[in-house]
Amino acid sequence: MCLVDTHVHVNFETFQGDLELVAQRWREAGIVRLVHSCVEPSEFEHIQAIANSFPELFFAVGLHPLDVEEKWHPTISEEILCLAKSDQRVVAIGETGLDFFKASNQDQQMQAFESQLAIAQQLDLPVIVHCRDAAVPMANLLRQFCHRNGRVKGVMHCWGGTPEETQWFLELGFYISFSGTVTFKKATQIQESAQVVPGDRLLIETDCPFLAPVPMRGKRNEPAYVKYVAEQVAHLRNLSVETLAATTTRNACELFRLPLPECLANQNKLLV
Repeated sequence: MCLVDTHVHVNFETFQGDLELVAQRWREAGIVRLVHSCVEPSEFEHIQAIANSFPELFFAVGLHPLDVEEKWHPTISEEILCLAKSDQRVVAIGETGLDFFKASNQDQQMQAFESQLAIAQQLDLPVIVHCRDAAVPMANLLRQFCHRNGRVKGVMHCWGGTPEETQWFLELGFYISFSGTVTFKKATQIQESAQVVPGDRLLIETDCPFLAPVPMRGKRNEPAYVKYVAEQVAHLRNLSVETLAATTTRNACELFRLPLPECLANQNKLLV
């Protein structure tokens, strides 16, 4: 069984003392590819250095919506564009998006998000989308952007929306990624959404070091724990975890154009 964790932040300080051991555990757990998200462009060099040590790790560059108020300026789009073009291991723009929880800068967030959508479309890269308390404005912005400019591809990461909201983004062509929150006992809305996503649009992630899944809840999250997300999503969809792993791994490789791992190279595509 092989897995892809499509959203990690192993550059954070909490991993500085034991990243080699964390990597050993993710390899033992069958994690064959990782996609490292980016909170702000200043992280790029550090993420790049980590990828130099762990060749299974690919990465993105972008500006998180919670950093827009402090970090957004007119030239940052050019910085993101140049960084994305500087390394062939860049497989996405992000994470970007909208976070309207207690936000007073909604217009500024939308401007920053749309700017990064344009970069992704220019480079033919997917966007990694953060969406918190903003499903309606997010869907409207994406519809308008696609109407004006053509479709953009990407993933709604750490998804927590309703099945109805999930359908909005599926209709826009997006993949939907579930994190450790899908294992939480009271997360019935997320669990219902995990049941309605078509098999060819389904991804899994940890969003580590945040949101450790049951049975690791309360601990620092790490890529090896994506196996618990896989087990829960497989259970919700009445599948074997091996089938779920093969499908989500292939989906991740298709969306992010990752090298197909040897464990899948000779298999026929499994449909969920």
